[in-house]
Amino acid sequence: MVNGLAAAGLLSREDRHWLDAANEQANTAYPDPSTIRPGCYDPVANPGARSWFKVEAAALLSMTGTYLSILDRYGVAWVELRTSHPGRIVYDDQVQVVAVPHAYPADWPFPISR
Repeated sequence: MVNGLAAAGLLSREDRHWLDAANEQANTAYPDPSTIRPGCYDPVANPGARSWFKVEAAALLSMTGTYLSILDRYGVAWVELRTSHPGRIVYDDQVQVVAVPHAYPADWPFPISR
């Protein structure tokens, strides 16, 4: 969601600088699912696909704190979800999965921003 703020030109210069550095660090340390499995986020083949971090991804999860602080500062609501059944898995590695909710969007209980 912070990347969405950046794409819309809504981040301050300082926040954009932090985001670029943090994304670079994350991209170096962890695979981008879409580079390994192109189409894993395809809206037709995998509608509503979302990335979920695994509990084993402690270092990755610790990186999310500042992202969440930025969302708070810009008034973007977010919800922490935990589940052992995120949906139909379309990508899986050591730290994350990409999953399509079982019944999208009718049974997904949280609003999806577009």
